[in-house]
Amino acid sequence: MDSIKLFKQVTDVITTVILYILLLALILGMAKTLLEIRFIIFESLESGFNHMVTSVLTVFIVIDLFKAFVDYHEHDRIKLTDITDATILIVLREIAVGLYSQKFGYEFILSLAVLLLVLGIIRVLAVKYSPAKIQVPSTPVKEEEEEVQPLKTGLNALLDRCSSGPERN
Repeated sequence: MDSIKLFKQVTDVITTVILYILLLALILGMAKTLLEIRFIIFESLESGFNHMVTSVLTVFIVIDLFKAFVDYHEHDRIKLTDITDATILIVLREIAVGLYSQKFGYEFILSLAVLLLVLGIIRVLAVKYSPAKIQVPSTPVKEEEEEVQPLKTGLNALLDRCSSGPERN
């Protein structure tokens, strides 16, 4: 058996198991969130709201991780946007928990905010310079009229595309 095929089969099994675990975690997290409505009704609104915000953000984190694993399972690649989205949600959850519990100092919240800013910049750059968006022009060039240029790929094509600006139709 080829080692690459073995690796593919093992990673498929592992991602399938993780997907089922994340699906179970998603179902249990949603049930926990629905059960925490009782905190709002029977306890103080502030305490109940704290539980709800924490639970909902945790469910969103699990959804993003689920989406990243499904994408990896289907396409055998990890999208940077999925990972940064999940990380941004984790940081937002920690900021929300820290603000509501008032157990973090302003320095820690400020450092999380800087981390959130950096993650946001990474997310924007990942969308703007996505490899899926870089397309090679498909218009044929006649050899008699113009000199044939070698096809530019990779970094050179990206730099030429960025320096020329958006083209209007």
